[in-house]
Amino acid sequence: MNIIETNLKNETCKETKKILPLLQKLIKSSNRFNRCQEKDYCVMIIGVPNVVNMFARITFYPSLLYNIFMEKVSSRRWYDRIDDSVILGALPFRTATKQLINEENVKAVISMNEDYELWLFSNTAKEWKKNNVQFLQLSTTDIFETPCQEKLKQGVNFIHQFQNSDKNNIVSEKKPTIYVHCKAGRTRSATLVGCYLMTKHNWTPEEAVNYMKSKREHILMHNAQWQALKMFYKDQIKPEKS
Repeated sequence: MNIIETNLKNETCKETKKILPLLQKLIKSSNRFNRCQEKDYCVMIIGVPNVVNMFARITFYPSLLYNIFMEKVSSRRWYDRIDDSVILGALPFRTATKQLINEENVKAVISMNEDYELWLFSNTAKEWKKNNVQFLQLSTTDIFETPCQEKLKQGVNFIHQFQNSDKNNIVSEKKPTIYVHCKAGRTRSATLVGCYLMTKHNWTPEEAVNYMKSKREHILMHNAQWQALKMFYKDQIKPEKS
């Protein structure tokens, strides 16, 4: 990705640090081309298709098939119940919709997938809505990226709001459940569920991950995910403990 700095107004803005906020806006809002302007300067961003995103797209179907294979030949399950109202799992296929609703009482879904991961095999937001299931998508690129702090906070708030909703407090045989997923239910979605567990139990990242592994042993946290958990803990949990 190429970043072109252009000073349209005057010659006083030459230090890169002065345009960092603008660069952040650009990077978040465009994959190829965009332009932002402030009072004294303008910045343009021109980029080629993101290599990381391309790799994630190329490997999506082979890795999805691998997940299906591993579920058939090993002890891995497609999804696992983390507590009485949260399930952590892999991509929920359309064919599993009735099972999730009828057997697990799923009333809400959080997807960490990008659009291309959902369109062929999984329900769209409209399809979930037709089944009276709430849906939140927090799109995060697979393999090399981790959910940003804003998405983690949004996801955790969604879970707590769902749990506290009056219509979900109706006494039933099985408590209304939220299904949190990515492609494999190992990394992106596990990062969000780890943050949820920290807020619920006042746990450290290590405690949250160890608990998740006791329920779903093949979750996989790389350094980026650990850093995201630690940052969330520092900003959202630690102040409450002190």
